Amino acid sequence: MKLAVFGAGAIGCWVGGRLAAGGADVTLIGRPRVLDELRDGLKLSDLDGTVWTVHPKLATDVAAAREADIVLVTVKSAATANAARELAGQGSAVIVSLQNGIANAEALRAALPGRVVLAGMVPFNVARTEPGHYHRGTSGNLMVEAHPTVEPFVIACRNAALPLETRSDMPAVLWGKLVMNLNNAINALSGKPLLDELADRSFRRCLAAAQTEALDLLEAAQQPVAKLLALPPRWVARVLPMPDWAFRRIAQRVAAVDPQARSSMQDDFTAGRPTEIEFLQGELVRLAKQLGRRAPINAKLVALVRAAETGGKRDFTGRELWTALHRP
Repeated sequence: MKLAVFGAGAIGCWVGGRLAAGGADVTLIGRPRVLDELRDGLKLSDLDGTVWTVHPKLATDVAAAREADIVLVTVKSAATANAARELAGQGSAVIVSLQNGIANAEALRAALPGRVVLAGMVPFNVARTEPGHYHRGTSGNLMVEAHPTVEPFVIACRNAALPLETRSDMPAVLWGKLVMNLNNAINALSGKPLLDELADRSFRRCLAAAQTEALDLLEAAQQPVAKLLALPPRWVARVLPMPDWAFRRIAQRVAAVDPQARSSMQDDFTAGRPTEIEFLQGELVRLAKQLGRRAPINAKLVALVRAAETGGKRDFTGRELWTALHRP
């Protein structure tokens, strides 16, 4: 199978690299500043300490996707429309969206008539730890929309020992991922590694408030939310504010997080890139408006992240953030 990754950043490099390690013919298509670091090899590492070095094909021109059987789209959500324009006319490959947010596959499908476009979901965190080295810092299985044409991707993941689930409920899966991803903003505003942030009960209370608000809105909209962790989403929101000793005991059974993990939004702050806040908390603010309701916690997080993008505060303590989220 020939596989192309369009938008080779942290997620694209890690997933594409793992598939290459499993024997797939992989081409990473991305910006020169990313690919130049990979000329001598792409280094990957995992939670359990396993390390791979692979040499996938590298390309900066979307024409490299023309011969692919499957194209994995891993660009930021704001770049989806542009990605669709670039992929138009570049062969007939199945398109799999492995992006944050809930509407990317739908947008790609609308812009690429006649092409098979499938929704996918990456539950884990990947960080660039040094030039050419990408590390997975949290646990979870890839998920992709069930469809006959996705079987080569399933086989490639199996050959790479990369756990993958095919799902018939991808809207619920994508909303479940979005609820989990509400922590991206909180982690970015803390300026801390993910493990340190989650060790602070005040930050966890902020996340619980954002998740509870989101789940209430989704319930009102009659939108199912998939269980992606060992606990259902409502239970996760109830566990988060528990005292530290109780949270630690339960969290160890729910998901693995290592000391190197951090949110992609924190990396966006560091690099001076726009964040995906409009496709995370922003989706909930829009949903609340459609329902004639409000989403004050998530709306405040949008405002704080927007301010941080232009030099605003990025080193909140947990108590400072809790106060800011509840300030009129």
